Order: sequence, then C-alpha cells, then structure tokens
Amino acid sequence: MKSRSQDQSLSDSRELDRSYDPLTDSVSDEGELSTVCYRPEGLDHLLQQTNFNKKELQVLYRGFKNVTVGRLPQECPSGVVNEETFKHIYSQFFPQGDSSMYAHFLFEAFDTHNNGSVCFEDFVMGLSIILRGSITDKLNWAFNLYDLNKDGCITKEEMTDIMCSIYDMMGKYTYPCMKDNAPKEHVDNFFRKMDKNNDGVVTIEEFLETCQKDENIMQSMHMFDNVI
Repeated sequence: MKSRSQDQSLSDSRELDRSYDPLTDSVSDEGELSTVCYRPEGLDHLLQQTNFNKKELQVLYRGFKNVTVGRLPQECPSGVVNEETFKHIYSQFFPQGDSSMYAHFLFEAFDTHNNGSVCFEDFVMGLSIILRGSITDKLNWAFNLYDLNKDGCITKEEMTDIMCSIYDMMGKYTYPCMKDNAPKEHVDNFFRKMDKNNDGVVTIEEFLETCQKDENIMQSMHMFDNVI
C-alpha cells in the first residue's frame, strides 16, 4: 500500500512534467505532450472560481479540447481558441445566416484578457456566469457584451451594431419575415425603456434597474439554468 506522501509525490511529479491532466484525470503520453501548447489552471482553482462541480468541469474540458482539435490539426491541439476558430464553431449553429459579426462581439466578451484568444479558463468562467451566475452577474455580463468599447455605457450606435448582427445571424428567411427597419425599432424600444434620463446612453445602473423590473427579462435569465 502506497503512503500518502508517495501518492502526493507521484501527483506532483506528473504535474511538474505536465504529463498529468487533473481536469480529465488522465496521463498524456510523451508524443502528445510534445504538441500541447497550453494547459489550464488546476481543478481546485476552477472549482473555486466557477459554479461547476468537478464532473461538470471535466466534461466541459473534454468538449473544449475536442472542439479545438476538431478545427485545428489533430496532432497539434493548442488548448486555446482564436477568433477565426470561434467564428467557425459558432457558424455551425446558424447556417442560415451570417453569424460572423455577432460571434466577434461574443468572442470579445469571452476574451477577458484582450489577447486575441479564449482559453479554457476564459470560456468556463464566462459560461459559469451565463448558466449558474446570479441575476446581477448575468445582467452585468450582458451589459459588458453590449458595451462594445467598454467605456461603461451603451450607445445607440453600439446597440444598433449588436441588433444588426443578431438579425444577420438569424438570416433573411425567418417566419414571420422581419422588416428591414426591425433592428432600428428594437434599438429605439431599448432606449425608451432603459435611458431613464434621456441623455442618449444607457449606464449599468439604468440597465440593471430596468431589467430587474421587467418580468420577461427576469424569466429569460433562467432560460439556461438546467443546461448542464
């Protein structure tokens, strides 16, 4: 029977030579290790930083690795997703339209380090907020998505870009058929509701206050509660 110190030593050595992947409970062979460019933070760290349990994190990690391998050469899984790859993946869900611009905005929301790539930590922490976060956390994440230049407020121009990207993504052949001025109408309605002091921008305070008083928005916040 191995002692606790022996078990710890084996685990430490595997992590030091990067041959042990705590998120998948697997040992990589030397050939695979030579191609791995990135490894995520340890499981304990992600358990503390997200609202997922160990099993969920392992499932998400395997899926994330498979996605990157599916787009990149099988022999060189990078473990990170750049914007081009992200757009390609997202386009699979909206083949009837052009999702590239909305995927660009979404990618920037996940790319919290602004380095042009989304690693597993970026992905899982964002997903944790969307799926398991508090109402306030979810609304803050949505506000950050709409605030394209990250200056702390949403302008009509930013919201127009967002709405146009959503309509482009949905495609022209929807039922009922959407009018050409539909994005503008949505933006005008958004600002009538949200812009309390009529100064032409929506602040985070206005956004949170209005959303929290809107029953339909509050119901939509629970749409993905049981996804995983």
